[in-house]
Amino acid sequence: MVKKIIIVVLALVVILGAAFVYLNNRNRTMSPPGEASLTNGDLTVSVTYSRPSVRGRLIFGTKEQGALQPYGAYWRLGANEATEITFNKKVNFNGQAVEAGTYSMFAIPEVGGFEIILNSETGYWGAFEPDHAKDFLKTKVAAQSNATSVEQYTISTLPMEQGVNVLFEWSDLRWSIPVTVQ
Repeated sequence: MVKKIIIVVLALVVILGAAFVYLNNRNRTMSPPGEASLTNGDLTVSVTYSRPSVRGRLIFGTKEQGALQPYGAYWRLGANEATEITFNKKVNFNGQAVEAGTYSMFAIPEVGGFEIILNSETGYWGAFEPDHAKDFLKTKVAAQSNATSVEQYTISTLPMEQGVNVLFEWSDLRWSIPVTVQ
């Protein structure tokens, strides 16, 4: 009898393990990892994120419209894990001072733009809001319409004088954040 119980328990562990691996890989396939990094002079800015696709959905809008990322709701700037940004030195992030290091980056979509939040804790997974006590920077950026719709969420790093411009594009919107040497 004990042997049968052990066999059943081991079978359940194997089945649950296989289900976990399948679901984890399925999410990563649907929203694969992305990275954007650029060194301009002695400044390096790197961003790691996951790349969801539009797949016929309304991305930004109201809850009533059924938007994937409703106005006023926290967003991890991607899928799976929260987007993280790394600076190799002290910078101005959209004009605000930030020490060198790695930070989680979140956004709150608004009509015509985004509120961008940097949080000192890293390693967030899932669509959970971060510990707001660790939010240390909030800044607003304007969004522009894209000439063509971008199916898969994309973050790019582009050189600019004295720094790096971090460009975000998804669906019919694009917005950017200047990161300059302090």
